[in-house]
Amino acid sequence: MGRKPNDSESSCNTSLILLLVVLSSCALVYLFLSVFLTPSREYYSIHVEPLEFLEEDAIAGEENGACCRGIENMELWGNAVKWGSDFKFNSSEECCKACKAMCSGNDGPCLCDSWVFCGNREACGSKFGECWLKKQKDTLAPQRQDLGQKVSWTSGLIFGKGEGIVGFETEYGTLHIKLFPDCAPHSVTYILELLTLRHCAGCQFYRAESRGLSWDSEGNHIKNAPLGPPFALIQGKLEPQGITFNKIPTEVCPIIRRGSVAWIGSGPEFFISLANHQEWKNAYTVFGSVLPEDMEIAEKIAQLPTTPDVWNNINVTVLKKPVPFSIQRIKKSNGDLNGM
Repeated sequence: MGRKPNDSESSCNTSLILLLVVLSSCALVYLFLSVFLTPSREYYSIHVEPLEFLEEDAIAGEENGACCRGIENMELWGNAVKWGSDFKFNSSEECCKACKAMCSGNDGPCLCDSWVFCGNREACGSKFGECWLKKQKDTLAPQRQDLGQKVSWTSGLIFGKGEGIVGFETEYGTLHIKLFPDCAPHSVTYILELLTLRHCAGCQFYRAESRGLSWDSEGNHIKNAPLGPPFALIQGKLEPQGITFNKIPTEVCPIIRRGSVAWIGSGPEFFISLANHQEWKNAYTVFGSVLPEDMEIAEKIAQLPTTPDVWNNINVTVLKKPVPFSIQRIKKSNGDLNGM
């Protein structure tokens, strides 16, 4: 004779059914978001992608000038200021911080502007943990000893006060940009490679949108104002004609602030923000920031004649006449943007 299920068995069966329904619903929602809302990295390399709108929320885990990243399988050369055979750590981050500690003053150049760490125990052997702190002859053209999978070293750069600044020279003035190699080492390496070229034909700003009535002159959002359009930015492309562009991996993505210079996707499209955009969350790799005194040049470009367009159902404004720019070396500057 069959046994009537008791209340506890019935409750368990009901809970199991509800759990399966919830999991199925979550899977369907995730599939929808993945297919219809997530931008493809391939798309960025072919089309001009509009900046993604994200709802305004609290930003968790933001990096605030505390980055310490390097590039694996690369060894930088240079004069040693700390010998790795006598100077060892457990991680590349600790090695990087040791270099930063020698570059915190405001009264002169960094005593250490590059570091090299051996962190692969098997490949490094007796050199495991070695941290070499070095000084480059030219921080904008660091000496590279070796690169590739066979290289067991991880290396990084540190730019001190007034160092690591490049100029985007336009007919309206030069935008001086402080680079962040400790937060976006791959991005900065690409920018430094562009400095070695004779030209940057094809590098240009092609989209311009003012702060409108949504942000004040300091980039702060005005209460109850819309978040765009306009989106308070100038957008361009960092890809010289005739050069094969390799996608930039995602690096540190802090909150976008006024002056932030960031990639759209994996590049080569990028933008300079004219406002603080907490609503975009941690969506974009930031590799530099325009010095505050040069933001008036970016504002001037944003006020140039534009024509309306629609990108992925978002209203944008495109410059009637793109603004070309070249990338210049800036050996020393009084500007200081050590933090993000």
